[in-house]
Amino acid sequence: MTLRTLSALALACLSSPLAAQGLSDAAQVHESILTLDTHLDSPANFDQPGWTITDRHDVLHDTTQVDLPRMIEGGLDGGFWVIYTDQGPNDARGQAAALAHALKRLHQIHDFVAANPQSFALATSAADAAQIVAGGRRIVYISMENSYPLGNDIANLEAFYQLGLRMAGPVHNGTNQLADSTNGEAVHGGLSDLGKAWVKEANRLGIIIDASHAADSSFDQMLELSAAPIILSHSGPKALHDHPRNLDDARLEALAAKGGVIQVNSLFLSPDRPRPSVDALRPKMEVIDSLPQGERTQLMKQWAQANAAEPRSGTDFDRYMQAVFHCIDLLGVDHVGIGADWDGGGGVIGLNQISDIPKITQALLARGLSPADVEKIWSGNVLRVMAQVERVAAQQSGAPAG
Repeated sequence: MTLRTLSALALACLSSPLAAQGLSDAAQVHESILTLDTHLDSPANFDQPGWTITDRHDVLHDTTQVDLPRMIEGGLDGGFWVIYTDQGPNDARGQAAALAHALKRLHQIHDFVAANPQSFALATSAADAAQIVAGGRRIVYISMENSYPLGNDIANLEAFYQLGLRMAGPVHNGTNQLADSTNGEAVHGGLSDLGKAWVKEANRLGIIIDASHAADSSFDQMLELSAAPIILSHSGPKALHDHPRNLDDARLEALAAKGGVIQVNSLFLSPDRPRPSVDALRPKMEVIDSLPQGERTQLMKQWAQANAAEPRSGTDFDRYMQAVFHCIDLLGVDHVGIGADWDGGGGVIGLNQISDIPKITQALLARGLSPADVEKIWSGNVLRVMAQVERVAAQQSGAPAG
């Protein structure tokens, strides 16, 4: 019997309301459930010389927020590890460079799993998550933020699928060949013809469609065209802050009506603030890769301390939970999850590294949610979407799901 099973049995024996039992029982619940975050940008850290996932790092020293020791401390079982590609020129040369970058990042993810088989395991189906956790390892699903690297050949999506990709979004910060972005030009009026083919191919393969960063028009068309539920892997409610990256309540309700989930982001929940110390360091950060190791390390520390002293906004933990609660109240517990954008600009005052996440479970329980509902938010909802995506792919291929 696993520690998680024992914790769950012990929890079932408790008779008084969880909301009144305090932090110790919240910690027990957090340990007993399966926890996933749907947007871990941490693979970008693999490019830092000497940085390894198994060492303990400090957000105040090198800005990084996720590593194995802090995952263990925070009780994060894993999540979707991101192949992120910056939007470049939308031409053959730009797409070729993007593809090379995406393949490099994909192989880095495989390499860190292969180098630490006792701690991590690659997951490619919804059923894999529980099996990996039962074996005492952390879950590594692979996602793609920005499908720009695929170029104009949709067949490239299948190549990434064969190498483990299970979630993908068409765009990032800029319109590309597939779709209009929230902060890019409205070139296609939503999805391009290629983007519509991308949606169908994702359905055929069994890849979760991620609409974070997509323009409202692109979101609407993905939701309409997809034969499976879609997801927002790291987005927020516009009701809290009117930002292009956030979605209005009507679109969130439409997402939920088709079985989808919003994984609540920690960014864009209040207005940005001036950051003079951070801005002063930006020119040096642009050339950090050319610096000797000693200077690079010192600059990273200065950058980390400046970011800590001047947060991007005044958003704190309570504000983040306000966003989570708004989505729960609007959509119900079956359509909300956690995707805080760790190592991609996320984190707020009081919730700034992965070891802090038990606070989320404590706040959910204090609001009156049951442990079962808390687990839906931490993993059950995204895994349910994944299973539905798998079933749609199986139906389209004529093969049995699972």
